[in-house]
Amino acid sequence: MKYVGLQSQIWSNNIKSTLLLILFPLVFFILAWIFFYLISDAENRTVPNTFSQFLVALPCITLVVTLWFIIAYFSHSAMINRATGSKPLERKENKRVYNIVENLCIVAGMTMPQINVIEDDSLNAFASGINEKNFSVSLSRGIIDKLNDEELEAVVAHELTHIRNRDVRLLIISIVFVGIFSFISETMMRSLRFGRGSGGKKSGQAQILIMVLALIGLLLATVFRFALSRKREYLADAGSSELTKNPLALASALEKVSQDATIEAVKRKDVAQMFIENPQLDKESSFSLFATHPPIEKRIQLLRQF
Repeated sequence: MKYVGLQSQIWSNNIKSTLLLILFPLVFFILAWIFFYLISDAENRTVPNTFSQFLVALPCITLVVTLWFIIAYFSHSAMINRATGSKPLERKENKRVYNIVENLCIVAGMTMPQINVIEDDSLNAFASGINEKNFSVSLSRGIIDKLNDEELEAVVAHELTHIRNRDVRLLIISIVFVGIFSFISETMMRSLRFGRGSGGKKSGQAQILIMVLALIGLLLATVFRFALSRKREYLADAGSSELTKNPLALASALEKVSQDATIEAVKRKDVAQMFIENPQLDKESSFSLFATHPPIEKRIQLLRQF
């Protein structure tokens, strides 16, 4: 296995990011149109009438969605830190980690990202950020303490490859989109629960509306997941091997990670997919069709053949 096509992967992820940016408002507007269609009276439920209502509400919808996305997009670091319990690691706290990251960044010819620590004895790590100003690599306390220098270097190189490949930006865009759609779905489900007991035609329409939008939301979640190909982990593994010239070190590190990858603070599936190994392994099979990561055993096997 040879690591080739860095620019091709960057180009592919940039294209996917652009497509998601286009797809999101398009799908949101379609959902809004469906909403106006289903809530209208049966005698006035026509395409022209629905379109008229939609056009009247379009400026307001566009403004709200744009502001919502901008706020979520630029506050992603704080959101992810809260979701993972990640905090800045100062140089004086661990010079060993800083030296490893600095040396790898010099070799890769890239700006050094911020280093964060997750106070958890389990072994895991992830990279995040949308540009050089907020790129970061987060390491659990367990992975820092339980890996030797070569193994830790290989893990850091894996995460730096995610940054170089622009995987992290694609993941951030996906997390923002999924978060927005999830919030809307939860709000509608709550409104349906509060509306129970009123009965009548409107109650039935509300239930139909929730069912339709829930199915669309399920489809969207699937699309977003498939947009984030599991191949990115193989490419990051190969990139680490190319950067460190030591694929066996990453294979050894992944073996240790596989024994205890569960980070207790991580509850959100969209955030869990950012880690070197999904920290929700007890809740979600890595062999599932919709798994966020390829089987770690397969990754180790390929690294040993590198």
